[in-house]
Amino acid sequence: MARINLLPWHAERRKQREREFFMQLGAAAAVALVLVIGWSMWMGMRIDNQTDRNAYLQGQITQLKAENEQIKNLDKVRDRLLARKKIIEDLQANRSQMVHLFDELVKRTPPSVRLTSMAQKGEQLTLEGVAQSNAAVADYMRNLEASPWLGAADLQKTEKKAGDSRMPYDFGLTVKLGMPKNAGAAAATSSLASLPIPVVPGAPAGAGTARSPAHAAISAPPAAAASHAGSIKPGAQP
Repeated sequence: MARINLLPWHAERRKQREREFFMQLGAAAAVALVLVIGWSMWMGMRIDNQTDRNAYLQGQITQLKAENEQIKNLDKVRDRLLARKKIIEDLQANRSQMVHLFDELVKRTPPSVRLTSMAQKGEQLTLEGVAQSNAAVADYMRNLEASPWLGAADLQKTEKKAGDSRMPYDFGLTVKLGMPKNAGAAAATSSLASLPIPVVPGAPAGAGTARSPAHAAISAPPAAAASHAGSIKPGAQP
C-alpha cells in the first residue's frame, strides 16, 4: 500500500534553503567586511609609511639645501681667496718692477732729455718731456728699447716750442713694460749686491765674507791712506 506524505515539506525545504542562503550570505558579508577592514588597515599602514618616508625625504632635502647654500658660500669664499691669491702673486711677481723701472729711466735718460710727466696704465708707460733736438729723442727711444725692463717705444708727438732755447722740443712717447726672463735671479743678485758688507774691526783681510774692490777701498786703513798721501810730493801732479 503506497504511503502519501501529506505534510507541507515543500515549504519546509524552502525555508531550510532560505536559512542556508542567509547564513551563507552573512558569512560572505562577514568575510567581505573582514577583508575590507584588513585592506583599509593595510592601506593605512602603507600611507603612514609613505608619509614617514616623505617627511624623511623632505628633511633630507632641507638639509641638502642648507648644505648647498654652504657650498655656494664656500665657492664664493674660494673665488675671493683665489682672486686675492692672484693679486698677491701678481704683486709678488712685479714688486721689483717699479724699482727697476725708475732705475732704468735714470740710467737711460741722456743729459739732453728731461722728463716732465710719467703715467702708467696697465703694461704701458706714457712719458712726456723736453729735449734739445729730435736726434736726442731718437737716442732716448733707442736707449729705452735696449733696456731689458722696457719694450718697444712709440713716438706720439714731437714739436718745437718757442721761448726755450736750451730744450725747445716737446715730445711724448709710449713704452711697453717688459720683464726679463731671469728677473728673479737679477733681482736676487741686485738685492744681494745692494746689501752693505759688514766690516769687523781688527779682522784680517779676507776673513769672513769676501770684499769687493769698492768696499776694500772704502774700508782701507787711515795709515795706508796717510802713507799714500805722504808719498806725493808738493807741487807734483797726482
